[in-house]
Amino acid sequence: MTPTPPRKAHILRRTRETDIDLSLTLDGQGAADIKTGVPFMDHMLTLFSVHGFFDLSVRGSGDTEVDDHHTVEDLGIVLGQAFREALADFSGIKRYGATVVPMDEALARVTVDISNRPYLHYQVLLGDEKVGNFDSVLVKEFLRALVLHSGMTIHVEVPYGENSHHILEAIFKALGRALDQATTLEPRKKGGALSSKGVL
Repeated sequence: MTPTPPRKAHILRRTRETDIDLSLTLDGQGAADIKTGVPFMDHMLTLFSVHGFFDLSVRGSGDTEVDDHHTVEDLGIVLGQAFREALADFSGIKRYGATVVPMDEALARVTVDISNRPYLHYQVLLGDEKVGNFDSVLVKEFLRALVLHSGMTIHVEVPYGENSHHILEAIFKALGRALDQATTLEPRKKGGALSSKGVL
């Protein structure tokens, strides 16, 4: 049996607003080494990495003196590009993933289709505009950038929850677990993408 090549990506993005260096290994152990300049995103991406068993290294900086928007959005862009590169032509993957994660009183459900058709459904009500110093609305901007640059369909639903930190933490844990499922290789698939068309 031919060994599977390492499914990895290294993406650099430098703009007048941000500088991000990201490395991703899909078949990892959940090793996270993340410093984005936005501490809340460091925490969320660490959760994503650990619970998805992705090895993720990020070094980032941006114009956070303006606000965190540019950095958070560009993190989504770069992470999406990394998944797209690491997955190559989508050969052999399970393609779908769905996970429900509780975090105390909050429950988050994330469903993924690595379909080469970017779409985000985000059904999340947050009671707080900020979690610490972080603008909670930026999570949707991060996810929108992720789907656009990875070619994924992602549905995020939170049927209930009170604490905004718990809600967002549950979302990132569920996202990691759902993407772990979707990117896992299916041993019964003998080459090519999982599609009746043969390609995605």
